[in-house]
Amino acid sequence: MNRVAIVILNWNGENLLREYLPSVVAYSKDATIVIADNGSSDSSLNYIKTNFPQIKTIDLKTNYGFAKGYNKALEILREEKDFSENIEYYILLNSDVKVTENWIQPIITLMDSDEKIAAVQPKILSISNPTMFEYAGAAGGFIDYLGYPFCRGRIFDIVEKDNGQYDDEKQIFWASGAAFFVRKKVFEELNGFDEMFFAHQEEIDLCWRMQNKGYKIFYSFHSVCYHLGGGTLNKTSPKKTYLNFRNNLFMLYKNLPKKKQYIIPIRIILNILSSFLFLFKGKKGEFLAVNRANYHFLKNKKYLKINKNQKINSLPKTIYPKSIVGNRLLIFLRNLG
Repeated sequence: MNRVAIVILNWNGENLLREYLPSVVAYSKDATIVIADNGSSDSSLNYIKTNFPQIKTIDLKTNYGFAKGYNKALEILREEKDFSENIEYYILLNSDVKVTENWIQPIITLMDSDEKIAAVQPKILSISNPTMFEYAGAAGGFIDYLGYPFCRGRIFDIVEKDNGQYDDEKQIFWASGAAFFVRKKVFEELNGFDEMFFAHQEEIDLCWRMQNKGYKIFYSFHSVCYHLGGGTLNKTSPKKTYLNFRNNLFMLYKNLPKKKQYIIPIRIILNILSSFLFLFKGKKGEFLAVNRANYHFLKNKKYLKINKNQKINSLPKTIYPKSIVGNRLLIFLRNLG
């Protein structure tokens, strides 16, 4: 019986499924593939049922976003005992990802080697430029002590060429949600993604919570995927900017030890500075999005799901102890010159 279930959350992604799903079917013979539809208005489900009748589909009927959409889909799968009893690992895969031959087994072998490994991501390269790392994940995610996420191979909007410099298996801070291998029992233990996030950085929050529980996150270069990116929201979308800034504050509030909570007002100030940088560049929508994110965090933080029984006394060892903002500022000043 299959131990692995690939779950693809789809929203109006028929064109993406036509383009990239055939690679998933071709190179995932030892896994069960599930398409969970987030209330699409296109003919995605009809396309799947007509062309891939062997693929299981779940019709959620509503767009719940990334976090709640996956939570609901996996809850439905858990209720099907004949299906769920054999599954040990989920692969949460974006619909705009092209996979390659033997992309699953190296990561499952790694996870089988250590029960403390809760999540793993493959090497993620760009579909549009296959020699370059892709923005959303690259060669494994990290976060600096101020809470700014970055990746090996990508810091802010600076992306590296893949020259084999990250051909390793390495413990990281967060694994990309574009191709997220996760141990089923750990996902369930931590109640999945925080649904208040809706979309963006929910996987970073989950990886942080995993590490607070003593689990580990890894990257493996033995598995390679190609990601289009921006399939749902464009990288420059003000809505995406809003979600990223707001959810980053949510994540810090939930996961920082009490003695480190002073970082949150620092981040709010830095966010305000970032908003004026957007305004300086003529991006009024992003300026408003960042300040709206600050406001909604301050207004809604009391409603966040926080495990009161979990005592967070220290930061995970995988947090980068320096600031990456200074590096980005130097690049910006250099470009001005």
